[in-house]
Amino acid sequence: MVILRYLVILVSYVGLGLGYLPGLRMNRATIALVGAALLIALGLLDLSTAWRAIDYKTLIFLFGMMIISANLTASGFFRLAVDYTIRNIHSPLGLLIVLTFGSGILSALFLNDTIALILTPLVISVTQLLNLNSIPYLLALAGATNLGSVATLSGNPQNILIGSFSGISYLDFAKALTPLALIGLVIQVAWLWWLYPEVRSLHPYLKVEPPHYRIFKPLLIKSLLITAGLLVAFLIGIPTAEATLIAAGLLLITRRIKPERILKKVDWDLLVMFCGLFILTEGVLKLGSLQWFSGFVHDPLSILGVTVLLSNLVSNVPAVLLLHHLIPHPDTQTWLLLAAASTLAGNLTLLGSVANLIVAEAVAKEGYRLTFREHLRFGLPLTIVTVVLSYFWIY
Repeated sequence: MVILRYLVILVSYVGLGLGYLPGLRMNRATIALVGAALLIALGLLDLSTAWRAIDYKTLIFLFGMMIISANLTASGFFRLAVDYTIRNIHSPLGLLIVLTFGSGILSALFLNDTIALILTPLVISVTQLLNLNSIPYLLALAGATNLGSVATLSGNPQNILIGSFSGISYLDFAKALTPLALIGLVIQVAWLWWLYPEVRSLHPYLKVEPPHYRIFKPLLIKSLLITAGLLVAFLIGIPTAEATLIAAGLLLITRRIKPERILKKVDWDLLVMFCGLFILTEGVLKLGSLQWFSGFVHDPLSILGVTVLLSNLVSNVPAVLLLHHLIPHPDTQTWLLLAAASTLAGNLTLLGSVANLIVAEAVAKEGYRLTFREHLRFGLPLTIVTVVLSYFWIY
C-alpha cells in the first residue's frame, strides 16, 4: 500500500511536469484531480482532510481575477491597447519595447497566463500586418509575462499562493519586487536586440490600418473603474481574496452581456488543478516525503537552486506548494526569494511556464514553429542573469 501511494504521487508529479501522461488523454487538471482521488482511495487521506487541505482564499482570488480579465476582454480593452500600439509605434524596435513593457505591466496587474492567452493571437496578427518576423516578438511576450508577473501578488498563481501562505501585503510585495521586474524587462529587450538583428531598426515601417473590432464602451468604463478600485483596495490593505471577490461580483451585475460569455472564459481547468494539487501536497506531507527536500533547503542559495530546478521539473505552482512548508513563516526575504525564483525559472525552457506553452501552441495553430532550442537560446541566459540578480536584490 505504501509503495502504491508513493507511485501515485510520483506519476502525478511527472504528469504535471510533462502536462500529459503517455497514452492517456489527460491534462494537468485531470492528472492532479485523479492523483488526489487515488490517494483518498488508497486510504492516505480521508475526504474531510482533503477538503481542509484546499486553500479557499487562493481559489477565490484566482476566480475573481479571471472574472475581471474576462470582462476587460469582452469590453475590447486589450484590442484597444493593440490598436494604440499599431497607430503610434513606427519601428520594429519600438514595437519590441512597447510589447515587452506593455505585456509585462498587464501581467503584473492580471494573471500572466491570461495575458499570454489574449495577446498571442494579437501579436501574430500585428507582426503579419507589418511583415515582421513573429518569433522575437512572441519570445518577448512569453518572457515579459513571466518577468512582469514577478512584481505583484496578482501577477501569477504561485504569487497568489505565496501571498496566502506568507501574509505579505500586496503593497509590501510590490515595493520589494517591482524594481526587479522592471530591470528584468530592460534586460530582456537588450538580449532580444542582441539575438535578432532585424528588431534593431528604428526606421518606420509601412503604416497599416489595424483590423476592425468593437468596443463596448459602458462595459469598458465599468470594468476599468472597478479594476482601479480593486487596485486601490489592494494598496490600502484590504484582504486580496475578499476585495477580488467583491470586484468580480460587481462586474457580474449587468444588463448588457450574458453571464455565460464571461463564465466560459474562466479557466476552470486551472481551478480544478489547484484543488488537486492542494490535496496531493497534503498527501506528500502525510507520507513525510518533504523530509527529503529539507536536507537540500538550508540557506537562501540552496532554496534558490531547488526552486529553479523543481519549477522546471514539475512546474512552478507544484514547486511552491511543495516548498512552502519548509519556509519559516516570518521570514519575508525567503518568501520573496521563493516568489521571484519560481517565476523567473519559468523563462528557462519552453516547458517552464504555462505562459510559454500558451504562446507555443497558439503559434503552431498559425503555422509557425517555436522550437524548444530556439526558446532555450533566449531563455537560458535570461533566466541565469535574472535569477542571480533576484538573489542579490533580495539579500
